[in-house]
Amino acid sequence: MAESDAVSIGELAKKFDITPRSIRFYEEQGLLSPGRVGQNRSYQKKDQVRLKLILRGKRLGFLLAEIKTLFELYDSHSNSVAQLETMLSMTKEKRTLMLQQLHDVNMVLQELDEVEHRCMDELAELTNPTKLQRES
Repeated sequence: MAESDAVSIGELAKKFDITPRSIRFYEEQGLLSPGRVGQNRSYQKKDQVRLKLILRGKRLGFLLAEIKTLFELYDSHSNSVAQLETMLSMTKEKRTLMLQQLHDVNMVLQELDEVEHRCMDELAELTNPTKLQRES
């Protein structure tokens, strides 16, 4: 890979709109392994692709440990069958979890609607002067 493809941690952070600290954290977790030029980190295309995949995985709700598992499968297998099968399994699990969470959120929203309507009805009764006069 040409040296011109490499970028510094600051350039990488700017490119992906994240902090250098986040990048270092991903390194500590074993998700990225940049080269070094003296004391400076040097991120090749592979590191940039992995960072893109890390961020996409996080956006989809995957844990860093799950993302690391996929990277390890990719690195240890000459074909991508194992990685794809694992990804399909993880995707199905994530979809099931997200659908359950969506159901839970919809239930809470329905309960909030009911509470809101009851409060509005009660408030209307309490602030309606005609109703109050009839009760006296």
